[in-house]
Amino acid sequence: MATPGPMTPEAPFEPSQPPVIEGFNPTVNIHPEGFKEKFLRKTRENPMVPIGCLGTAAALTYGLYCFHRGQSQRSQLMMRTRIAAQGFTIAAILLGLAASAMKSRP
Repeated sequence: MATPGPMTPEAPFEPSQPPVIEGFNPTVNIHPEGFKEKFLRKTRENPMVPIGCLGTAAALTYGLYCFHRGQSQRSQLMMRTRIAAQGFTIAAILLGLAASAMKSRP
């Protein structure tokens, strides 16, 4: 059998230090972003998503109110409106993703 060559001792693992990954430079977030700041930033980036969410919630609420009062035709109309508002919201999310992907390209 062949014997392995002499091994060079590696630097000991230091648990108090982060691992070194070649080509990766971690950024330290000095001020973490809170919920309010993140919500406002995301709303400024794509304002159609919150509008679609509010429209969906409004149509659902009014549709349930009409259902409770026995106005079945208006309730059905509001449920269809809710579906349209949900579709608008999904389209706004997808368009926002596409726009941010195109913006980040060099």
